[in-house]
Amino acid sequence: MKPIEILLIEDNPGDVRLVREMLAENGTAMFSLEVAEQLQEGLVRLAQGGIDLVLLDLRLPDSCGLDTFIKTHARIPGVPIVVLTALDDETIAVKAVQGGAQDYLIKGRVNSYLLTRALRYALERGKLIRELRDALGKINTLRRLLPICSYCKKIRNDEGYWEEVEAYIEKHSNAMFSHGICKDCLKKFYPDTYKKRYQD
Repeated sequence: MKPIEILLIEDNPGDVRLVREMLAENGTAMFSLEVAEQLQEGLVRLAQGGIDLVLLDLRLPDSCGLDTFIKTHARIPGVPIVVLTALDDETIAVKAVQGGAQDYLIKGRVNSYLLTRALRYALERGKLIRELRDALGKINTLRRLLPICSYCKKIRNDEGYWEEVEAYIEKHSNAMFSHGICKDCLKKFYPDTYKKRYQD
């Protein structure tokens, strides 16, 4: 399996070494760790892509406190962020999580098991959030005003071609169709069957 690409934004060499050791206890093949010592350096690396998760200290040479998280999250809203900091401030922790952090861990209170579990959960929650956003995007697409033929009921798609309603909806959502016939159409097109079903 492809290793999980983690960017650790941390300027303390001792903490970097400790994180490496904790991740190594659970198998080096599972994680690939890159390090940035300043926030700006980390943001530049994130812009290049390929990072699955960010492990973020809030006290850096060029940024401090909640603002560090806000700047990082604004730059890469789709990448999960786990805060790992010595800043033991419940107010900041709550605001970070409310603002989109997947977890808020305090240095000195984290062992190998807790760290790797937090990283795995963050990745899984990040995946679910992306899937939810995709689903909502599809719903919003279907809520738009759609051109539909008054006679054959085909829909004009995004490329300007006319296609069956079922085909359009299946392309823009996870909906599947099973065909039947409503009561009114049954009465109109199959009156004998209608009488047997509803009048006998």
